[in-house]
Amino acid sequence: MPRLRQVPRADADPQALTIYDALFGDRDPVASPGTATGTPGNWWTVFALVPDAFQHTTEGFRFYRSRRRKLDPRLRELGQTRAGFVRESQFVFSQHCKACRDVGLSEAQIEAIPHWSITDLFSPIERAVLAYTDCLVLQGGRVPEAIFDALKAELSDEAILELTYVTATYAMHATMSRALRLEYDDVDERVVEIPAPDAASSDVMNMVDRPGDPESKED
Repeated sequence: MPRLRQVPRADADPQALTIYDALFGDRDPVASPGTATGTPGNWWTVFALVPDAFQHTTEGFRFYRSRRRKLDPRLRELGQTRAGFVRESQFVFSQHCKACRDVGLSEAQIEAIPHWSITDLFSPIERAVLAYTDCLVLQGGRVPEAIFDALKAELSDEAILELTYVTATYAMHATMSRALRLEYDDVDERVVEIPAPDAASSDVMNMVDRPGDPESKED
C-alpha cells in the first residue's frame, strides 16, 4: 500500500474528479483500484491529497505532450524511460516502455534501453540523449562537453531545454514513486541482511582464515 493516504471519489476536488472519471469511470479508485493499463492507479489518488500539486503535475503531462514542443517525441520517451530505469522505478520505466511503442520505437530498441551503450540500435542523436539522461540522473547534471556538443549538433537550444526539463521531471517522479511506494514501486527493500544458519560464525572472514596461521588470529 502507498505510504500516504489516498483520496476517495467522495472527497476529491473537481480537478481530481475529472481525472478520476477519465481513468476509473464512475468507480471509487480507492475502494476499487485499477486502470486500463493495469496499474493500481494510486499515483493519482495520493497526489490528490494536495489539489494544487495534483494540478501542477497534470499540467506537466500536458506540457510535454503539447504540439508546441520542439523535441522529437521519440527522444523525449528515450529520456523518460531511461530515467525510470536508472532511478530504479518499476512504475516509470514500465509505463514509458509502453509510451515508447506509441511513438514508434521498436521492441528491440525498447529492450536495449537498459544496456544502450553496447548496442548499435540507436542513432547518434538517440545515443547522445541516452548519455545525457545518465548524466542528469546518475551524475546530478554533470555533463561532459562532448555529450553536450553531440546534442547541439542536431537539436535546437529550445529542444535541449525541453529534454532537460522533461527528463529531470521524470527522474523526480521516479524518486517520489519509490519514496511513497506508489503503483509498481510498492515493493519491500531487497538489500537486507540474510540470516546465517544457527550457530554459524558472525564473522564470515573466520571461514577463510588459514588454519594454524598465527598471523590470521586476533590477539
